[in-house]
Amino acid sequence: MSINHRILFEDNHLIAINKQSGDLVQGDKTGDEILPDVIKEYISKKYDKPGAVYLGVVHRLDRPTSGVVIFARTSKALPRMNKLFATHETDKTYWAIVEGIVPKKKDRLEHYLVRNPKQNKSYAHDHEVPNSKKAALSYTVIKELDRYTLLEIKLETGRHHQIRSQLSKIGCVIKGDLKYGAKRSNKDGSIHLHARTLEFVHPVKKQQVKIIAPVNVKDALWKAAAEL
Repeated sequence: MSINHRILFEDNHLIAINKQSGDLVQGDKTGDEILPDVIKEYISKKYDKPGAVYLGVVHRLDRPTSGVVIFARTSKALPRMNKLFATHETDKTYWAIVEGIVPKKKDRLEHYLVRNPKQNKSYAHDHEVPNSKKAALSYTVIKELDRYTLLEIKLETGRHHQIRSQLSKIGCVIKGDLKYGAKRSNKDGSIHLHARTLEFVHPVKKQQVKIIAPVNVKDALWKAAAEL
């Protein structure tokens, strides 16, 4: 898994990668190689580091999701980045290609999600139910394709499978997302959900940083979506 061409941002404290669908941010029962190990190897070779390389996981993306994911290269940056995410001081946008036509060009969705760990799935409810957590997002239609619609999404909360669950609840299933009701899977096991941008104030340098992750233009739908 070559990482060099997928680096979106790198300095002494942080490194951001354009995660491909299928990449694992943290280990799971498959035992497959994880992205942090690949990045550590890259850093070790690039900077000729003889010992163990430090890399802190700041946030995660689901395995079938692509897009920007950022890691801390120093123990100074990690807790500061964790705090930025915990206090919603990061600005994140996602792109999703959903089946069919979306009823409204722009909307704010508010649901109550219940997570089922055994199924690794979250269920969206219109009203508060036991063990539920409030979830909110806003979306805008960017482009209508033949049988699909491209949405830009901003999260107000960060719940498990939030975008997938909430969009499915309103009948706008993400292409390839069988778990949440897609008609068919994508051949490569991906879903058409992409972490498009991440914006924040650098935890050490205090400068504004905006990272944009290009979509996979080898995929015909993403290519059509990207040609705005």
